[in-house]
Amino acid sequence: MIPERHNHIKVLLLMDVGGTMDDHVHRVEEIFSAAKSAFKHLEFYYFHNCVYDFMWKQNQRRHSEKFPTRDILRKYNKDYKLIFVGDATMSPYEIVQPGGSVEYHNEEAGAEWLQRLTQAFPKFAWINPEPQALWSYRQSIALIQQLMNQRMYPLTLPGLEAAMRALGR
Repeated sequence: MIPERHNHIKVLLLMDVGGTMDDHVHRVEEIFSAAKSAFKHLEFYYFHNCVYDFMWKQNQRRHSEKFPTRDILRKYNKDYKLIFVGDATMSPYEIVQPGGSVEYHNEEAGAEWLQRLTQAFPKFAWINPEPQALWSYRQSIALIQQLMNQRMYPLTLPGLEAAMRALGR
């Protein structure tokens, strides 16, 4: 009798929803379904365009059920691998300026929140569903790549394999 093996990897999955991400819903749903069955410890939250001072668990209730990003930073420890899924397609203003959010007035720039998250979770990656050939045409993608220390990977099998190798180091 051999005990069943369990995946003990802890994953904190942060997903961009709405706007330009609507074009990628089907592919991201497939990843999310696979991740839910693959990881015993999977926590997920949603954001729009860039992470700011709060996220949510259900897109339908995004305005009424908010989770402060500071609480998320406190709740999960550095044992979690942080994975962002988003096309990083937005106005650069949304990343670098307080008040840059298109939904409300955020007190701090998205770049500050991204830095806090990547410092709190040293093993992180950004999965981008946009075709990699388009990345060089979007200034916001270059900004996010820089903030992610070039740990942005395309939503392709080789891209996912590279991201998982980076998370495993």
